[in-house]
Amino acid sequence: MRSFLTGILSAALGLAAAALAQAKAPDVYAHGMVVAANPLAAEAGRRVLERGGNAVDAAVAIQAVLGLVEPQSSGLGGGAFLLYYDGKTHRLTAYDGREAAPAAATPDFFLQPDGKPMPFFQAVLSGRSTGPPGAIAMLGLAHRQHGRLAWKDLFGGAEKLAVDGFEVSPRLAAESMIPLPQTSAPDVKAYFTKADGTHVKAGDVLKNPAYARSLQTLAADGPRALLEGPIARDIVARVDRDPGAVLTTADLEAYHPEASDALCRPYRVYVVCVPPSPSGGPALLEMLGLLARTDIDKRGPNDAKAWFEMAQAERLAYADRDRYLGDPAFVKEPVQGLLSPGYLDARARLIGETAGPAPAPGDPPGAPPSGKDGTREAGGTSHFVIVDRQGDVVSMTTSVESIFGSGRMVDGFVLNNQLTDFSFSPTDSAGRPAANRVERGKRPRSAMTPVIVLKDGRFLATLGSPGGPAILAYNLKALVGILDWRLTMQQAVALPNLIAIGDRYNAEVDKLGPEVVKGLAERGMSFSAGRGENSGLHGVMARGGTLQGGADPRREGVALTD
Repeated sequence: MRSFLTGILSAALGLAAAALAQAKAPDVYAHGMVVAANPLAAEAGRRVLERGGNAVDAAVAIQAVLGLVEPQSSGLGGGAFLLYYDGKTHRLTAYDGREAAPAAATPDFFLQPDGKPMPFFQAVLSGRSTGPPGAIAMLGLAHRQHGRLAWKDLFGGAEKLAVDGFEVSPRLAAESMIPLPQTSAPDVKAYFTKADGTHVKAGDVLKNPAYARSLQTLAADGPRALLEGPIARDIVARVDRDPGAVLTTADLEAYHPEASDALCRPYRVYVVCVPPSPSGGPALLEMLGLLARTDIDKRGPNDAKAWFEMAQAERLAYADRDRYLGDPAFVKEPVQGLLSPGYLDARARLIGETAGPAPAPGDPPGAPPSGKDGTREAGGTSHFVIVDRQGDVVSMTTSVESIFGSGRMVDGFVLNNQLTDFSFSPTDSAGRPAANRVERGKRPRSAMTPVIVLKDGRFLATLGSPGGPAILAYNLKALVGILDWRLTMQQAVALPNLIAIGDRYNAEVDKLGPEVVKGLAERGMSFSAGRGENSGLHGVMARGGTLQGGADPRREGVALTD
């Protein structure tokens, strides 16, 4: 009997050892894949992979091109969050390149003399909206830890496009003419005005020699060249020309990106990983935790009940996010409480069968007293994903905040207005502090949420989207699509968008279909007339040893293999 049990134990240990060895085996693919919002950017990343670079190397090249060909969304003057998966060790690292408030910032930063919040676009165009750009510094940190090619060799493709010129895409041409204060701002208006006084149109060739010179400086002097030296002084001088500016060269010199462990939680048989706050990651995990307590996985994209469950999970998590989440270096966030099984059980019971009034924030374990939030978030953002042949993965959401950021340009690139992501009102009517109020050195709360999904400890999928606060809803429906409804990545990113925040339901009604819309109406959901949703989801999934990409058909992105 003892020998029999010993044999069983030995066999079990052997299987466990084999499983462990398999889990530690590196991820290897026959080809890599790049998915980005502009074909020129995707091609720049693909070429880096072909030259033997890895996912982090490609990310640097992609961001350099995006800042040129998609300046309304991201660039050298913006911030970002990056999630990295090491195909050899299977470890995940989150990188935070979010801007920080200047040393002179105070909680009343965006209040007028009468104590009322500044009008939003007045704040955007003011000198108070721009923080130290963090995206390139963040990429520099990730590259120092994981890059393979030399930093100086990653900017050539973008520099050539800037010197020789690139063909203006239909989206860039259209968005440069949207009647917004930023597009009418002197710098942006001058950039898109041709020598004959007419506005640039789709198909025109646009050159940007100033951008090329900035890239040359970055290549030669490293990622800190935006925070120290001539470019940093140019940034401060340009911001200082607008009312209320307090940004200094010392603020730029003091800025540093951050690296941390990813925040991961199980979702059914998967593990979903995101960056921690101030990204939108905790709120997305709460949405998933709520949906895990529904039967959405037994339904599908043509089922009104499935969309109802998704919408109500969104409403509950958005209410909690707006009340409790901010920069964890300054705010006691109840993240563990928000994601605890007991709290999710109780919160999920509120989903019910019909939609009620806007849900109030819950009372998760560990929640401090927090005031009602007054944050307004815009959506000038981009997302790209890369998987290289060695299985390394980059998922990066990058932004200048609003379309064309603050409307300011310096040395060929757009400056962000990320500081308007703070709550303009520092306290509510009861005097309770808003979690996302302005404080010196604090990073504003963000909805940017790059995602990586694991199964059995190995990479399964990565995705993300632009879209301001709607990023969370866009990511959620794509995750439900691939994980619960077994769709391809392309099918999942193309699913209809539905965003539910408070009492507002915005959706692509025509794509949902009349039967789904009718079913949702019967459950108490009605949609804002004429409101569509313009996501920019990009993702890659590993299936059967191959990589499968998805590019949102609502934008100009492509998926390329190397």
